[in-house]
Amino acid sequence: MRIRSILGKVLIAASLAIFVILWGWMVMDAFQSDGKPLNTLDPQGPSSTLIDNLAMPVFAVAAVVFVAVLGVVLFVAIRFREKEGEEDLLPKQLHGATKWEIGWTALPAIILAVVAVATVNTLIDLNETKDDALKVEVFGQQWWWGFRYDMNDNGTFDDPEDIETSTELVVPTGRQIDLDITSNDVIHSFWIPGLNGKKDAVPGMVTDWTLEADKVGVYRGQCTEFCGLSHANMRMLVRSVDPADFDTWAQGQTQPAAEPPASNALAVEGKAQWESLCAGCHLIDGVNNQQLAETPPALVSGIAPNLTHLMSRGTFAGSIYNLHYPNPGDGMTPNGGTQPFGATCDNSEGSPCGEPTDVALPGNPDNPVYTPYLEAWLRNAPAMKPMAPDSGRGMPNLGLTEDQIDQIVAYLETLQ
Repeated sequence: MRIRSILGKVLIAASLAIFVILWGWMVMDAFQSDGKPLNTLDPQGPSSTLIDNLAMPVFAVAAVVFVAVLGVVLFVAIRFREKEGEEDLLPKQLHGATKWEIGWTALPAIILAVVAVATVNTLIDLNETKDDALKVEVFGQQWWWGFRYDMNDNGTFDDPEDIETSTELVVPTGRQIDLDITSNDVIHSFWIPGLNGKKDAVPGMVTDWTLEADKVGVYRGQCTEFCGLSHANMRMLVRSVDPADFDTWAQGQTQPAAEPPASNALAVEGKAQWESLCAGCHLIDGVNNQQLAETPPALVSGIAPNLTHLMSRGTFAGSIYNLHYPNPGDGMTPNGGTQPFGATCDNSEGSPCGEPTDVALPGNPDNPVYTPYLEAWLRNAPAMKPMAPDSGRGMPNLGLTEDQIDQIVAYLETLQ
């Protein structure tokens, strides 16, 4: 009997030790940001820091409550376990012990009240907009994000000096970005965990949200509302740059697309191919504005990504494929982590997986274009990203020849 009792205690102690070690390991691992681009526990801006400052104390209180409750349960289970010869004995009951009942009712109420007050204060702070905030309209559709900048701060997004882009939101460091979030088709959800929490994008509604980056960097996000076939491939990217670099980028974005030089015969032919095959959906400012104004795209969302300055972006197709290698500041493989199209990724010199050295904007001679994924996209887009082009959701397979693909890519490479 004594041996069995000792073995039982050893087993209980070993089980508790294993549980505590595993639980502690999981908690510590959750706070490690390496290799976790969507880690909400690694705040990189004022808004995400506010959330972190609320979450950490709540987590700490929850951990204390968890350990206390679990400890009491284990103590009771061990201390008052049934023993041989005591099957009919009951422990002393606490029912009717007024002081204890008031205590275990009042303490949780006080804890929840404190958490509620802190939560409301945090929500108020998160919804405050600074006077110098840059206004940006965010619109989601299946399965990518578009952005329109109100550069003259007049409350509209369609003036000549305003900017329209897609896939990547470029922002200046140290300046709040005031977002008007909506959707052109179904419900999506905008989430850049390093800079703020999530906010739904709802058709017919505009919801306000803000974000601000403390330092130069690349911050990834993910649509968090199931929205169809490529929900998992509907990512977003915020690229924060120095204010001076942002001004340079903004000035370039307001310019019409550059004409391909006559010396680049492949690009010249590519423009003609693009106008014939692609201009019915995509806009290149200065090329097909009138055509799209008269005949909008036959898409559920009513719009396709603006390609006017395509090569100023590091990614495309919902930010899952890289246009540049390495995509500065990203640290990703060229196509966002998978290599189904024959890329090599061995971290050797010249490999697209080489670690980036800075976070300069793409689209300059220091950041060469990586075309295999753009070519593969033109070859068969639905094979690279699940879509439903037959029902107006996504890009179809246009059946292009290899010559047409080379020509169109050559033209797109000129869209800096």
